[in-house]
Amino acid sequence: MRPSLLRLIPRGPTLLALGVLLGLAFPVLADLARPLMPTTIFLIVLGTLLRIDSQAVIAALRRPSLSVLLPAIVMVACPLLVGAAGHALSLAPELALAIVLAVSAPPSSGTAAVIRMLGLDGAVPLVVTVLSMVLAPVTVPLLAGWFGGLEISALELALRLALLIGSAEGVAFLVRRHAASMLAAHGAVVDGTIVAALLVFAIATMAGIRAQIAADVQAAMLCLGLAFTCNIALQAAGAILLPGSLGQRLTIGLILGNRNVGLVWSALGAAASPRMALYFAATQFPIYLLPRLIETLISRKTKEAKP
Repeated sequence: MRPSLLRLIPRGPTLLALGVLLGLAFPVLADLARPLMPTTIFLIVLGTLLRIDSQAVIAALRRPSLSVLLPAIVMVACPLLVGAAGHALSLAPELALAIVLAVSAPPSSGTAAVIRMLGLDGAVPLVVTVLSMVLAPVTVPLLAGWFGGLEISALELALRLALLIGSAEGVAFLVRRHAASMLAAHGAVVDGTIVAALLVFAIATMAGIRAQIAADVQAAMLCLGLAFTCNIALQAAGAILLPGSLGQRLTIGLILGNRNVGLVWSALGAAASPRMALYFAATQFPIYLLPRLIETLISRKTKEAKP
């Protein structure tokens, strides 16, 4: 098991893209993986907490630009700007609302892990993700009500987030306290487990998607195009407008672009129309396909920098 897991680590971004394609090509596989989603999310968050340097996290928390300004940009500025853009482009109200709600979600739980796969600093996305999840029970219901008159239970959302983050942090604390030496010796196994969990999660996100695409190909292609456009636009904005090295700017871009849409989707429940659900599903494609392109970009820049 251990050598197999270790071999997954350098292929992480490629495996994420493969997972989406496998889930789409084999619906039965996606349906089998779907019940494992809560477990994989827990493993991803736990593994990331175990592998991130606590001193780096503390350092990030002490920087107001990362602990205050960036979460505000992620959870407030981005949804408002996307909502304004949707209105300016005269998008159908249902689609415009779906886009706003998707961007109102906190960063994806696996973003920090994906960023570490790319060889970048995972402390910043971990801090921003946790702080954004703290803001979510306030900002998400307000944005849903403002843009679409929808009601989302702030208490239910807060409880889900507290259960996810609290349980993972509790287990991570116990492991660090009582098995620190074992963790240091087998850290690569933790990395491999994260990649494996991300792969299963990527497959699971495609459950039911093939049927939705077949039911309305034109609508599916529109949602897919909008999902890629929105994700790429947010990543580009983060990478171009914010200061820092290439790695830091790519990190911010991934934080802005990749959102935990499933959290908002599940909170909406029956209030999510079929067209909104189709868009939410489409957002999974850029989340799992774009890291492979970013990996290629980083590799090329690294080669160009070498004498």
